[in-house]
Amino acid sequence: MGRHILKREQAITFVKETFASHLKKVLNLTPVSSPIVVLDGTGINDDLNGIERPVSFPIKSLSDQRAVVVHSLAKWKRIRLKELEMEPGEGILTDMRALRPDEDYSPIHSIYVDQWDWEKCITPADRNLNFLKETVEKIYQVIYDTEQAVAEHYPQAQAILPKEIKFISSEELLLTYPTLTAKERENAICKEFGAVFVYGIGGELSNGFAHDGRAADYDDWSTDNTLGFRGLNGDILVWNPILGTAFELSSMGVRVDKKALLTQLEIRNSMDRQKLTFHQMLLNDQLPESVGGGIGQSRICMFMLKLKHIGEVQVSIWDPKKKEELYDQGIELL
Repeated sequence: MGRHILKREQAITFVKETFASHLKKVLNLTPVSSPIVVLDGTGINDDLNGIERPVSFPIKSLSDQRAVVVHSLAKWKRIRLKELEMEPGEGILTDMRALRPDEDYSPIHSIYVDQWDWEKCITPADRNLNFLKETVEKIYQVIYDTEQAVAEHYPQAQAILPKEIKFISSEELLLTYPTLTAKERENAICKEFGAVFVYGIGGELSNGFAHDGRAADYDDWSTDNTLGFRGLNGDILVWNPILGTAFELSSMGVRVDKKALLTQLEIRNSMDRQKLTFHQMLLNDQLPESVGGGIGQSRICMFMLKLKHIGEVQVSIWDPKKKEELYDQGIELL
């Protein structure tokens, strides 16, 4: 058993090193250090859907001021771009570790999150759908090339991705499959095309619901784009034949400018957040325009190695009974 796990760990390392080395070259990213905690009350932590509770604790040496374990580094990275004096076309890549204790367990969800968090400076003129698509295509090429390299080293992990990724807005997706739920729509489109970027996620669609939740203060999901829809953000999804479902590898987007921030805060009835540190910096023109996202490390490894459970590629906390059930099914968690 031990040698089998060791070989899997070696394969995980190969996937991570291959992907990260390609990504930083393609997007012109510099690896940087990043925090596991940030101070509470600053607005810097990623609020995800706005309802998840971060792990919180007092810091003795700071008069019990509270800190929170990060959900992701969506807003922290934008501040870091400013601090590092990055120019348009330059960006950062960080090896993020986070805790999301409110996450529901599943074969693809854990309370432990590891992802490549990246952020890149852009110009105001880059805040458009074509630029977003070009960035997505670069990232997808890295995903595709990594799968090819993994298949060459580990023939049992057969390469299955198409050469090109399909683009579709969340509204178009709804109109294509009007009787299906959001997740069922993702399954249908991914099964047909193999790899899809669904853009415009967070705003209300014609059925009165958002395709999926997004916080109001990092991705721009409200700005009109050139195809008559809204949103300059989205998800990279692939078809996972092992699980028989669409499989999200990355959430990303052009970040809010002042106009989009105020629009989205108003939509979410969160105008009070204007007073927070991050939001004040943005509203006072102290932050650069940027594009960025997170790419799941465990998700990438799980997909590349054609494994059935995220616990096969990361160490987390699992229900003991469930762990035994999975072991009986031949799924050995780390």
